[in-house]
Amino acid sequence: MGTDGARALLERAATLTLQTGNLLNWGCLRKKCPATPGEEVRDCIQKTLTEWSSKIGQDLNQEILEVLECTVAQAIEKINPEERDELKVSAKLFIVGSNSSSIRDAVDMACSALGVAQLDSVIIAPPPVEDGTSLSLEYLQPYWRELENLVQSKKIVAIGTSDLDKTLLEQLYLWAKVKPSSNQVNLASCCVMPPDLTAFAKQFDIQLLTHNDPKELLCEASFQEALQESIQTTKAHEWNPLWLLRYSVIVKSRGIIKSKGYIMQAKRNAT
Repeated sequence: MGTDGARALLERAATLTLQTGNLLNWGCLRKKCPATPGEEVRDCIQKTLTEWSSKIGQDLNQEILEVLECTVAQAIEKINPEERDELKVSAKLFIVGSNSSSIRDAVDMACSALGVAQLDSVIIAPPPVEDGTSLSLEYLQPYWRELENLVQSKKIVAIGTSDLDKTLLEQLYLWAKVKPSSNQVNLASCCVMPPDLTAFAKQFDIQLLTHNDPKELLCEASFQEALQESIQTTKAHEWNPLWLLRYSVIVKSRGIIKSKGYIMQAKRNAT
C-alpha cells in the first residue's frame, strides 16, 4: 500500500485538487443503490483518494509538490472533438470555503479535464452565508460578475442560479448584464413550484429546473473524514474544501448521460 507515501505528500502540500473522472467507468459505484447526493460525493472522494494513494511509491524523499493532483487515471475520459456538437456539457458549482475568485479555476479545470474549450451551462449553488444572514443580491453580485466574465470570454455559454426565490431572482435578472437562463428549485423544500416564481420565469424565459442537493453538499467535516479514512492521516483537520464542481455530459439527441464526475479543490491551513 502506498498510504505512507501519500500521507507524506499530503502533509507537505498546500493545495489538493481531486478529479473522479467518469463515474460511469467505476464498476464499484454502479453496483450501489443510488445514495443521497451528499453520500455520493463523500464516497467518490474517499474512493478516489484511496485509489490514488495506493499508486504512490514508498519513496519518502520524493519531490515535494505544492499542489497535489489526485485522479484515477483509468476513469479520466476526454470528449472526442468530433462528437462535441452532439453533446451538452453542464456543471453545477458549489463554493464551500472560498470566494468568487475560485470560479474561474473551477471552470478552467473542468474544461481541461473534459478536453473542451467551453461548458454549455454552469449553475451556481448559493454561496455559503454566515449564520443569521440571508442571501442578498449584494452578496451574489461578485459571483455573478465572475460568471459573466467567463461568458464574455466564451468559456461558458449559459449561466444559471439555484434556490433563488422570485424576489431575489428578479433582482438578479434586472441587475445582471448576462441574464440567468435557469433557476433550480429544491423540491424537498416545496412540492409545488411557487406560482409567483413560475409566472416570473415564464415571462422572462428562465427555465425552472428541479434538484435534490442538500444545502451543504460537501462540508468540512465530511471531507476531512474521507481524507482520514482513505489516507489515515492525523492531520486531516488541517484541510478545508474550497469548491466542488459536478459535471455531466449528455447526448443531446437521446438525453442519455455519457459521463458524470466531480472535481474539487482543497487547501491546507497549516498551524
